[in-house]
Amino acid sequence: MSTLFSQQDQVYMRQAIELAKKAIYSTKPNPNVGCVIVKNGEVIGQGFHPKAGQPHAEVFALREAGHLSEGATAYVTLEPCAHYGRTPPCAEALVKAGVKQVFIANTDPNPLVAGKGISILEAAGIQVNTGLCAEEAKILNEGFLKKMATGMPYVRLKVASSLDGRTAMASGESKWITGKEARQDVQHWRAISGAVITGIETVLADDCQLNVRQLENIERDAIVQPKRIVLDRQGRLPLTAKILENPEDTWVMTPYRQELADLGVLQFEVQPLNTLLRVLAQKHHIHDVLVETGATLSTSFLTEKLVDEMIHYVAPTLLGQSARAMFQADFSMLAQQQRFTVKDITQLGDDFRLRLIPVQESL
Repeated sequence: MSTLFSQQDQVYMRQAIELAKKAIYSTKPNPNVGCVIVKNGEVIGQGFHPKAGQPHAEVFALREAGHLSEGATAYVTLEPCAHYGRTPPCAEALVKAGVKQVFIANTDPNPLVAGKGISILEAAGIQVNTGLCAEEAKILNEGFLKKMATGMPYVRLKVASSLDGRTAMASGESKWITGKEARQDVQHWRAISGAVITGIETVLADDCQLNVRQLENIERDAIVQPKRIVLDRQGRLPLTAKILENPEDTWVMTPYRQELADLGVLQFEVQPLNTLLRVLAQKHHIHDVLVETGATLSTSFLTEKLVDEMIHYVAPTLLGQSARAMFQADFSMLAQQQRFTVKDITQLGDDFRLRLIPVQESL
């Protein structure tokens, strides 16, 4: 398997990555995949996986290329599948089409694939090259790749605060600390998530819905809405809460309540956070989780080392020392501090979005 890639190879794989992005809001729980087929320096076929149950990226690309696929080169963002599901194996489709070479960005840790797709291609005499634009392609499927490798979802913790680290006034008033650009950006993170987790205190204070309401240039019907999960250990969720307006998309961790069952709400027994996350990933195929909640639950996710990434919106304002802090950890020594590495900083209107990776050893 080659590890040396030409500039033109990178161009084609990046085209495949851009194709995969077209369905980032609609493929879950399936991964986002793009495919480009090239022959004699020209793109003859391209495709992406639009939605679970529909053909995979390679199938659309091969259909477009037709008989020209013979002797061509395919660029695929994720290892072609090797198993029969709702669609036939894409590795076998590439063999049948007669392609001579395949470039793969990421291998697939799914036990049903995990190198088997590559083996099928190589057994047919097809040259396989892996790792092309691997880091760029990995961003497409961070949750899927983590779940397949570890059994746990990729968890993003979203926080919005003032410059002095406050999220609301002492009264609980918090609308709005950040501007419309930052609030619109949150819609993206909800839309790529299989579930949004919040706490009962947030629901009682804000009567929030936590659904995806609007994305620029994206029809709402094209978005697979995330499940909204309320952690309500004492059974206080009112039946009039807005989050229950679409009960089929609302799940609650609570002592069993018949009135919620009558609405069609899925209920989880009260359990530790890490157990809940594992159940979501393995039983319900939720690969990406967004946590939008208050200081208590946010601190729990961090101190239990369950956060893969923190998305922190910072507004250029001061709320004062009596306002509510964004975390409740009580450290007495500098050695206890929680440190982060900076993944990205983006300005959104007057606000800034920091994407931060926790340094787990420091907590």
